[in-house]
Amino acid sequence: MGGYFGAVSTRDIIADVFYGTDYHSHLGTRRGGMAAYADDVGLQRDIHNIQNSPFRTKFEHIFEEMHGCSAIGCISDTDPQPLLFRSKLGKYAISATGAINNSEELIEKYLNDGGGHLSAMTGGKINMVELVAALINQFDSFEEGIKFVQDKIEGSITILILKEGGSIIAARDKLGRLPIIIGKDPDGYCVSFESFACDKLGYESERELGPGEIVEITPEGITQLAEPGKEMRICSFLWSYYGYSTAAYEGVNVEVMRYKNGMIMAENDMEAKNAEGIDYVAGVPDSGTPHAIGYANHSHVPFARPFIKYTPTWSRSFTPTKQTERNKVAKMKQMPVHELIKDKKLLFVDDSIVRGTQLRETVDFLYSHGAKEVHMRSACPPIMYGCKYLNFSRATSDLELITRSTILELEGPEGFKHLDEYSDSATERGQNLRKTICEKLNFASLEFQSLEGIIKAIGIDPCKLCTYCWNGKE
Repeated sequence: MGGYFGAVSTRDIIADVFYGTDYHSHLGTRRGGMAAYADDVGLQRDIHNIQNSPFRTKFEHIFEEMHGCSAIGCISDTDPQPLLFRSKLGKYAISATGAINNSEELIEKYLNDGGGHLSAMTGGKINMVELVAALINQFDSFEEGIKFVQDKIEGSITILILKEGGSIIAARDKLGRLPIIIGKDPDGYCVSFESFACDKLGYESERELGPGEIVEITPEGITQLAEPGKEMRICSFLWSYYGYSTAAYEGVNVEVMRYKNGMIMAENDMEAKNAEGIDYVAGVPDSGTPHAIGYANHSHVPFARPFIKYTPTWSRSFTPTKQTERNKVAKMKQMPVHELIKDKKLLFVDDSIVRGTQLRETVDFLYSHGAKEVHMRSACPPIMYGCKYLNFSRATSDLELITRSTILELEGPEGFKHLDEYSDSATERGQNLRKTICEKLNFASLEFQSLEGIIKAIGIDPCKLCTYCWNGKE
């Protein structure tokens, strides 16, 4: 995944873009970057590795190193960016967020047809942002180039371009899987992934770009370069997991959606008479917490925090490359409240269950501190497909998903023909999936939010939502 923020103004804008980009730190932990334009020095760029240190720390000297009345910034879980280019379109900085699944095909076609070249990283890998720029540069305008990229890539791409001269081009991906919000203040405009970043920096919401819409922004106004398309498939996981609680997408606040989502799960459990006699409802921190609050409020079972993350020295997600080390770090953060665990029946709500490895560690931790029962609820349906549009999951194969690996154990490859049944708790296959995962991860019981339930909680037209990771529908 990744996040982005940019601004154009009649005043120096570096502080706004620094803080605006930092507000997207929850969306990526690998690379951070900023680019700016000033008349006296032209385009400037700075990129840092933020894997073991937050964006704000790595860029704390940016005010001494960079200035300008227009700038863009990004947080990335993939390649270093923004990148600077000089082409027939002029000099510019570019940042891109998403996933390109047919990159090899596009690279070969570009190299064969255009006779150009691309920089190679270790192992021959190409920076996705450089590929996007190379494709755009084949055309006579940014508008034509961006439209070509939107049409030809398999996946999704959202683009910010900072032109020499100071204007910003913002292009939402073709089906609007990610948002672009435009804010306005007396001196100019900002563009952002997260709406709250605009609000906190004093910008009033102007509008959201539509799917595939392309605009060019100056301090004086917004020029539409391409109208929005009619189809939208905004990612449902924005609300379920990786969107920040204070953000809103398509007019729907994340925190409010999560309360509704938890309420619907509680309603389903109460109707089915599941997990009765629970002492406390809790959220797997942090993104599971609001779902759990909604569940507790509706079920009238007290909400509690049986364990709390230690944040003074673990203030962000530190992500070692080895899974065993990631599990160890996750466990080290968990600080128990013994009075809320010992001899208690606990129901935890997590935002999702992907691999399940860290959840097993969490449940074992709770039992080691005397929990009587640990029930688990997933705030989204069973994940059956790895995301191929936004790269929000670390899974490199569908078989890394606990649902897929469990189905393979239960029925072999034949089971993959019945994923709809495995998703549905009312079927024999669905019940077997849940029972087997309970045995694997030591849950007293397990249930998932239904697809209908999460769509109801979001509350926008289902045709506008991407639900691919749950039902495989594009």
